[in-house]
Amino acid sequence: MSNNIKIIDYTPTLQPHFRALNVAWISKFFKMETADYEALDHPDKKILNQGGTIIFAQLGEEIVGTVALIKASENVYEMAKMAVDDKAQGLGIGFLLGKTILEKAQELGAKTVFLESNRILKPALSLYEKLGFVEVPIYETPYARADIKMEVYY
Repeated sequence: MSNNIKIIDYTPTLQPHFRALNVAWISKFFKMETADYEALDHPDKKILNQGGTIIFAQLGEEIVGTVALIKASENVYEMAKMAVDDKAQGLGIGFLLGKTILEKAQELGAKTVFLESNRILKPALSLYEKLGFVEVPIYETPYARADIKMEVYY
């Protein structure tokens, strides 16, 4: 992995990157949904003010990846809105983002972190397994595209 990848915390000036990276990857495979727009357009209201956090991967001067941690309930968080720019894929950025956000979850007292994804995203599912996630039954989700739920426990 390249040594010039830095993980940085969200600031309001980074919101356009959070939105653009996620719109790009979601639109590549699926269609944007209401829940996507709410989180991407209002991360302060939907993620940060609820006890969550957002981080970014910076390669040189460029923002090339992001992931959010959304507080779902006491000690339960969702890892969501992970996206890595196509031109930066294969550099280990997704793993670094996932590892860092899971460390933050533990610092916040998480006992469970879950994610929702889709089975067609084989490289993503492989990444999640490397991060320690295991498949669990999926019951309810705000996303039409989600057909798999995974969790990691602490």
